[in-house]
Amino acid sequence: MKKTKRILASLAMLGALVLALGVQGDAATTLAATVRIQVTGGFDSALDLTNVQAPLSYTSAIAIANGTGLNQADMLFTDTRSIAAGEDLDLSGGTLTTAFGATYTIAELKVLVVCAASANTANVVLGGDAASVLFLSVATTTTTLKPGACFVYTDPSAAGTTVTNSTADIIQVAPSAGTQAYSIIIMGSSS
Repeated sequence: MKKTKRILASLAMLGALVLALGVQGDAATTLAATVRIQVTGGFDSALDLTNVQAPLSYTSAIAIANGTGLNQADMLFTDTRSIAAGEDLDLSGGTLTTAFGATYTIAELKVLVVCAASANTANVVLGGDAASVLFLSVATTTTTLKPGACFVYTDPSAAGTTVTNSTADIIQVAPSAGTQAYSIIIMGSSS
């Protein structure tokens, strides 16, 4: 009798563990973020009898909630990468994955942040692929990030910037020479 009770208790615990793991694997992910640009400082001029100061304080912030509408995103990709040749980050081709291992595919780009490492010895070139997402207005347009420079693009509108499979789904990043590093954050909506 005791042996049967222990076996049943063990089976019940095993069942509870399997159920807990199953529920854990199906848990939904949510995204919440704030994209903030802040510049503070001062501009001083030492005159003969006085010191004139012009303080600077500017902040622009976008709060991103989970979803697919205005000021919303539900997909996040982040990485620090080292590249010796250009690479195409395909936002709808299934080659990128989230931090949880899910396929990263978006229909709308909401936030793009790319920062070249300050230790780089050459520039990082952003954009330029014929199938680029139109964050630079024209697909083949590029912008150059010198060491330590950052590029920030936001489109928190309900429609975002459209990502179209095979024709407008690439973010191309390339070194101008040698091997260079960069960090990237991409937020988007799955629909």
